[in-house]
Amino acid sequence: MNTEIITILLAFMVLMQPFSALTLFLDFTKGYSNKNRRKFAWICTLSVVITIIFFTVLGNLLLKLLGISLGAFQVAGGILVFIIGLNMMNGDGNPVKPDQEEVDVEHVQEVVPSMVSAVMPMAFPMIIGPGGVSTVVIYASRVNSNAELIQIILAGFLVGLICFVSLMAAHPISRFLGEEGLSITNRIMGMLLAAVAVEIFFNGLRQFMPSLFG
Repeated sequence: MNTEIITILLAFMVLMQPFSALTLFLDFTKGYSNKNRRKFAWICTLSVVITIIFFTVLGNLLLKLLGISLGAFQVAGGILVFIIGLNMMNGDGNPVKPDQEEVDVEHVQEVVPSMVSAVMPMAFPMIIGPGGVSTVVIYASRVNSNAELIQIILAGFLVGLICFVSLMAAHPISRFLGEEGLSITNRIMGMLLAAVAVEIFFNGLRQFMPSLFG
């Protein structure tokens, strides 16, 4: 596999963390048949992939329409991602994603007895939130050829595949890791995410204020 795809895939996985949504998935699908649980996971996964593709293809255009320079967006995105990583290392979770306790699962299932909750809040913002969208746009902004664009989209599909598999294996994964295992995993991901954020920040600063780097 191309090393660039692996780099993008790891960045997406560290930021989106489908494992962090396993408990919420179990709550939403409590009492569901295997068929409906699979359908819920499929709709959630498809929503994540579509979001990645949308911002990969149109993210840079949106920045231009809003008059935001790439450097400024990278600096802001780097700060946002670093704050997320710092909170994760401290065990506080992702500050721009809702806590699972804040999501009224019973109310959502009562009012919308369909698969709407698979899109929101499961896919967005639980799995791919503002930090994930920012990262997709930043990687897409570096694209210089169709081949590089395809690499990001392919990484998005791979994230989707991992997301679907992890959701379908939610019960055994949750039992295996437990609360402590999920907490440790979250802190390690936070450290990796902070490192990604620093790189994003300085790349943006280099474009936004090139005089600082000679």
